[in-house]
Amino acid sequence: MEVEKRTNGFEYADRSNAKAVTDAVNGSNLDDPADQRTCLICGDRATGLHYGIISCEGCKGFFKRSICNKRVYRCSRDKNCEMSRKQRNRCQYCRLLKCLQMGMNRKAIREDGMPGGRNKSIGPVQITEEEIERIMSGQEFKEDAPEHTWGNNGDSDHSSPSNGASEGNQPSPASTLSSNRSVEMNSYTAALRDQYINTSMSTHYQLLPHLFSYATQSGLLAPQARSLYPQSHPLVLQLVAAEDLAPLATPMLIEDGYKVTQVELFALLCRLADELLFRQISWIKKLPFFCELSIEDYTCLLSSTWQELILLSCLTIYSAQIFGDLADVTAKYTPSDDELQSFSEDGMEVMERLIYLFRKFHQLKISNEEYACMKAINFLNQDIRGLSNISQLEQLNKRYWYVCQDYTEFKYPHQPKRFPEIMMCLPEIRCIAGKLVNIPLEQLPLLFKAVLHSCKSSLSSYRSGLSPCITVSSGN
Repeated sequence: MEVEKRTNGFEYADRSNAKAVTDAVNGSNLDDPADQRTCLICGDRATGLHYGIISCEGCKGFFKRSICNKRVYRCSRDKNCEMSRKQRNRCQYCRLLKCLQMGMNRKAIREDGMPGGRNKSIGPVQITEEEIERIMSGQEFKEDAPEHTWGNNGDSDHSSPSNGASEGNQPSPASTLSSNRSVEMNSYTAALRDQYINTSMSTHYQLLPHLFSYATQSGLLAPQARSLYPQSHPLVLQLVAAEDLAPLATPMLIEDGYKVTQVELFALLCRLADELLFRQISWIKKLPFFCELSIEDYTCLLSSTWQELILLSCLTIYSAQIFGDLADVTAKYTPSDDELQSFSEDGMEVMERLIYLFRKFHQLKISNEEYACMKAINFLNQDIRGLSNISQLEQLNKRYWYVCQDYTEFKYPHQPKRFPEIMMCLPEIRCIAGKLVNIPLEQLPLLFKAVLHSCKSSLSSYRSGLSPCITVSSGN
């Protein structure tokens, strides 16, 4: 029955793709109202031939991300979930399964993840059930390269992100943060140091290349009980003193029964961003190394990192207000059906990354001292273009890298994985900040509502002992 179903699907895909080729030769366009075809995956309006079959932009992007990031999904039902424009985000497993069954060619995806395919062959690619199972189970990805993940520290699949609303739909943490971006840094034993020292670094690891060079020098092994180095304590205190730990002044209290509109929520988010940005500017002037760099370098650093600094502060020192007061405001905003349906795939990806990162920070319970060090390390990024005093930046970054490691290993001697896990949050913050700027402004209110609602629900689930799951609610 399944084979017959797949065969019929390929016949339909072949006919549809053949027609698309003919139309392309004859100069026809998919925008012609009289000749609009639908995506073979979800039935949405197709935009052309993508990876061998006619599909929409949403399914094209989903397939590319799933393959490039080596994601492994699970279906909580019978692996036969409905695929439609409205339902396609509910089960990622069945969506990817249908992409493969309809003939999407994973080998047509460029290895560097950039736009454009590398395989120009037209038409669906028929693969066996065994090959599909190897992809869906992640076996094929494991054979390509060893998987590197976050340190576990008690994490389970409960804390991994998902676009769907059910726990069974959630991909594992290893698949959510792909091996290209996440490395369990505490595993830098002699063997791994030999692997990374004196070798050219993969472009996937150049998000924070200086972190890797310092890690190999210091040797991130399980720390032994010892005292804090004398110079570390004053440096940490100076960084904490530069922070404005006072509650945010932007009003975030709404009277009961009031319905917040999209425009009002967007205006509140803008005011909040203004205050947070102003605090980052004030922070720079209070830094203990302020006089060691030029104003031009500080301007360049702030221009490149302000989104990351704001995101980091919202996840730590201001988290009570953001995931409390602001979450209550967003709960009073009810998005329209059009807003829900037009929510982009990029928005969904940012949402799941933010929720997973929130859970990681909640698990680690980052202290003010660790936050201050993380912020300085992230800010002092000598890889930003346009900087003049790179050598001084590198020395400053190295200083606070060691200070943070020293403080963390002294304060938490029974958590040897803590420091590398904290440091590996920084590349993910940069990745999220980079993707946030591509989200349409009109989608930000819904994005914040979905993220804050899910994170607040996770906190309630943790307290009650239930397994948290991601939900996107249109109501209160």
